[in-house]
Amino acid sequence: MGKKLVAYFSASGTTRKIAEMIAQAAEADLYEITPKQPYSKADLNWMDKKSRSSVEMSDKKFRPQITDTDAQIDVYDEVILGFPIWWYVAPTIINSFLESYDFSGKKIVLFATSGGSGFGNTVSELKPSAPDAVIVEGKVFNKAAKQEIAEWVKRIL
Repeated sequence: MGKKLVAYFSASGTTRKIAEMIAQAAEADLYEITPKQPYSKADLNWMDKKSRSSVEMSDKKFRPQITDTDAQIDVYDEVILGFPIWWYVAPTIINSFLESYDFSGKKIVLFATSGGSGFGNTVSELKPSAPDAVIVEGKVFNKAAKQEIAEWVKRIL
């Protein structure tokens, strides 16, 4: 079994909690993807077409800057990548993360948090950002218990 990393972006803390449980169950390292400019509550107001997140998600070429690029991806065989679902897909900061590293030959298993949306076109929208990686649609967690996460981790590893 190779070395694993749980990398995640969490705008409100929900995805962070799930990522921590996954990392513990998978005995994986944990890495937070942080935006250079943190998201405020107003930025995340999806009902406001002029909010930062709405503007970013309306232009799929938009790449929010991330604070660092020191995740040392080269030492990991598998990356479990998590994020909240925004507009039925991963936020474009996930593309920023993927484009900051070489994921060639790596397996990337996705997980997401959502109040009700599924993955939508997430895999196809992320693939161009890590073209030489295998990206696998994992699981969307609405609310997850440790047991559910532990069972999911056993299935994917």
